[in-house]
Amino acid sequence: MRHFLDLASCSSDELHELIESALRLKAEWRAGGNAPILRGTTLGMIFQKPSLRTRVSFEMAMKHLGGDAIMLGPQEIGLGVRESVPDVARVLSSYVQGIMARVFAHQDVLDLADYSRVPVINGLSDDYHPCQALADILTIRERFGRLGGLKLAFVGDGNNVAASVALACAHFGISFCIATPEGYEMKAPIREQAIGISKRNGTVVEMGTRPQAAVADADVIYTDTWVSMGQEAEAAERAGEFEAFQVNADLLRRANPAAIVMHCLPAHRGDEITDEVMDGAQSRIFEQAENRMHAQKAILARLLT
Repeated sequence: MRHFLDLASCSSDELHELIESALRLKAEWRAGGNAPILRGTTLGMIFQKPSLRTRVSFEMAMKHLGGDAIMLGPQEIGLGVRESVPDVARVLSSYVQGIMARVFAHQDVLDLADYSRVPVINGLSDDYHPCQALADILTIRERFGRLGGLKLAFVGDGNNVAASVALACAHFGISFCIATPEGYEMKAPIREQAIGISKRNGTVVEMGTRPQAAVADADVIYTDTWVSMGQEAEAAERAGEFEAFQVNADLLRRANPAAIVMHCLPAHRGDEITDEVMDGAQSRIFEQAENRMHAQKAILARLLT
């Protein structure tokens, strides 16, 4: 594994190894601190989109492992505007030992990887959010003690988070069922990637439009904002289309009694999820947020050591 760009280009064995590494690194950190295995290593972090979790979790992951991180916002780079993506990759990779990019176009991540001399990590693009999905799998593993044989229901937009969660489930033997309004389905190529991986691992990927059917017998209910960054002009239209896709107490009751609720954050309380569910006993949303840091430690340790 030279880069970490999307889960479709990783093998299931590689991802299983990352989860085991994340569990070890988290236990080590809680027992007194991580060994400084990345001392003398710096991560350059490119941001086209603002973030709480991505920036702080990567920066703290580097610090815990003995390294450093530099945050580069739109005003410093102007990726693809002030300088071409290949030029940014060539220059930045001569200074740092790794690059993390949180961008709009997935092609920008691919171009960074093509022209960089150091590993590139996709911190988020419009097509994929692989770091989030790895943290999600870590959270599910901690809760259930296993992954194979579980069912995850995704309720809402078939966006980049849904895409990466579907791919993650396929790799780890979790059945994946998504309910989206018509017209908001996952992109067909990504859906086919997930189906192909799931067939190799003996699970299913199902698509539908009825949240109640999706969550039946589910062990995990997952949702995300109805309006992602860059879609603000669609907010009013989307609110009407997604009104029946709220994760609330009634929907939760239709899942397994021990089911957990997940959300990648930021959440719009009262829209895609209610306060009662988000703050309830079955929510694992804030453990999930913390696990971004621990899952990313595993990625950094794998790529930068």
